[in-house]
Amino acid sequence: MSSTISMPDKPLNILVTKTLTLPEVSAEDEDLIKKAAGPDAVITVVDSPREGIDHAGDADVILGITPRSLFRAAPNLKWVHATASGVDMFMYDEFLESDVVLTGEKGLVGGHLADTAFGLLLALTRRIKTAIELGPEGWTQENRERMRFSEIELEGLTMGIVGFGGTGRHLARRALAFGMTVRAVDAFPVQGSDGVEVVEGMEALEEVIRDSDVLAVGLPLTNETRGMCNDEFFGAMKPTAIFLNVTRGEIIDGPALERALRNGEIGGAALDVAPIEPLPPDSALWGFDNCVMTPHTAGASQHRGRRNLERFCRNLVALREGREFEGVVDKRAGF
Repeated sequence: MSSTISMPDKPLNILVTKTLTLPEVSAEDEDLIKKAAGPDAVITVVDSPREGIDHAGDADVILGITPRSLFRAAPNLKWVHATASGVDMFMYDEFLESDVVLTGEKGLVGGHLADTAFGLLLALTRRIKTAIELGPEGWTQENRERMRFSEIELEGLTMGIVGFGGTGRHLARRALAFGMTVRAVDAFPVQGSDGVEVVEGMEALEEVIRDSDVLAVGLPLTNETRGMCNDEFFGAMKPTAIFLNVTRGEIIDGPALERALRNGEIGGAALDVAPIEPLPPDSALWGFDNCVMTPHTAGASQHRGRRNLERFCRNLVALREGREFEGVVDKRAGF
């Protein structure tokens, strides 16, 4: 898989499509892009990928999201830099079979996702969700005792992390600060960090599932991971363990999670993503006291857009200098 492309024999033509994670492109941002791309570069900024179709014919580079319709309108495209952490929306046949290089936020995103993950986790373990829902009734002796007698301290518990990428590493860092022990598994050989000396292979997955008090899934969505959190997965967890997912909802088998919560096979679920999004109002997941959810908002951060824009600009300089890009996505692996 190539992580470089040849510089065109003409000024770069760059199309920027605004997205949820890059909602605005200021004059200062455009100046940064132009400085990195070269003074003669042509930069076009549009409000959406759909609006980019009319401008894509001469584009060498796209910063943003590139659905199939936009890709087909860009015959000269050589490189896309994604403004999304999950890149499953790029995995259509034409893109996969092309020589177009895909880069993005790989390794940059994780801190804010981990912040939300621990907020959700604490909402369950410290009964914050219950207290908020009870409101004034939380001050009754019965309700206060019910919360106090069921609160859990994270100190000394084990967090298992499945997928030790950016989100997994940030989860481990926070878990360590809370006095937790951390075990991590990954399908690829990766370096340990933040309290994880050795990242184990997937042959250890069953043991990690079985031994974890909090089981966090930080995986990308691929053909292999879709629906992997199923009856067998939840059935292997401790009946007191909390399932945590802030990355991709389609990794979860929805009915299996409902059964696990209903039958007491797991202790709870803390989710920023859902098996179906938006989660229907009649979903059983809304009715469980031990399930807490946010509506796929963990990806937000005041720093996110700038971090990715700066990486894009570094990659533009790398392009001009013939160096390798940062954040290259393996299109065949899906991340």
